[in-house]
Amino acid sequence: MKEKLEQIKAEALRQIEASDALEKLNEVRVNFLGKKGELTSVLKGLKDIAPEERPKVGQLVNDVRAQIESVLEEAVSQMEKAAREAQMKAEVIDVTLPAKKNKIGHRHPNTIAMEEVERIFVGMGYEVVEGPEIETDYYNFEALNIPADHPAKDEQDTFYINGDILLRTQTSGTQVHEMEKGRLPIRMLAPGRVFRSDEVDATHSPSFHQIEGLVIDKHITFADLKGTLAEFAKELFGEDTKVKFRPHHFNFTEPSAEMDVSCFKCGGEGCRFCKGSGWIEILGCGMVHPNVLRMSKIDPEKYSGFAFGIGLERIALLKYEIDDMRLLYENDIRFLKQF
Repeated sequence: MKEKLEQIKAEALRQIEASDALEKLNEVRVNFLGKKGELTSVLKGLKDIAPEERPKVGQLVNDVRAQIESVLEEAVSQMEKAAREAQMKAEVIDVTLPAKKNKIGHRHPNTIAMEEVERIFVGMGYEVVEGPEIETDYYNFEALNIPADHPAKDEQDTFYINGDILLRTQTSGTQVHEMEKGRLPIRMLAPGRVFRSDEVDATHSPSFHQIEGLVIDKHITFADLKGTLAEFAKELFGEDTKVKFRPHHFNFTEPSAEMDVSCFKCGGEGCRFCKGSGWIEILGCGMVHPNVLRMSKIDPEKYSGFAFGIGLERIALLKYEIDDMRLLYENDIRFLKQF
C-alpha cells in the first residue's frame, strides 16, 4: 500500500509540474483529491485491510494528501501571481498621455431661443401651455374665424390626414382649448411644432416652430399689446430696441398688425442685416376678434384680449446671425457646437 501511495504522489507531483494553466491544476486536484480521486479510492479500500493496519495506512494517505495539497497550492499561487503580472503589463496606463476629451451634448439653438422667450413671458406672469400637434379642422381653422372656403385651408398649404383631421398649421388651436375651459383671465404662451406644405429653402421648411401668446381679461386694449411686445423686444434684443407696428390682416384678430424691431446690428441706421431699412420684421399680432371669443363662449362685451405669434426659427436666425434655416436641421456637429 505504501508503494502505491508513493506512486500516486509521484504522479500527482509530475502532473502539477507539467501544468501550464489554472484549469489543468484544477483537474489535478479533482483527479487526486476529489470525491472520486485516487486518494479517496484508497481510503474507501481500507475496509479490505486488517484492522490493526488501518490506522497506519490512513495516516500515510493523509500525509500524501497534505504533501500534494501543499505543492498544488504553491503552484496555484505562483500561477495566479504570474497571470496578474502579465495582465498588469498588458493593461498598463501611460499617465503622461493626454486624456480623451468627453464630447458632451448641449441645447440646440432652437431650444436656447425658445427657453429665452419663455423666460421673458413667464417673468410677465404668463403660463406655458402645450397642445396636440394633430388637430381637428375646427380648432385649427373654424374656431379661429377661418371659414371652410378660406384660402388658408387649401390642401397645398396644409397636411390633411382626412377631411377633419390635420397636422396643425399654427399653435393657435392650443389657445382655443384654453379659452373653452372658461378659466379667466388668461395669460398663456403656446410654443410647439407646426406643419405647412412649404418647399425647403433658406427661409422655409414643412416643419418649424411657433410661439403664440394670448391674453384675455377685462379692459385689455391695444396699448397693453404694444407695451407687452415692446418690453419683450427690449429683453430679447437689447434695452435700446425700438418697435414699429404696421397694419395687417389676420382672421382671428381685429385690428391686426405686424411688428418690426429696430436693427440690433446697426441701431436702425441701415445695414446688410436689415437690408438697409433699419427695421426687422419679427412677429404678427392683434386684438382677439369678437367672433373668436364668442365661439369659445366668452362674452366680448365683458372681455377683450390680444394675441401674437412668433416664428421660433426666425428668432434663432436673427439672434445668432444664421443665414440659412436648413442649418438648424442638418445636425452638422461643426455648426451646432458653436452654440
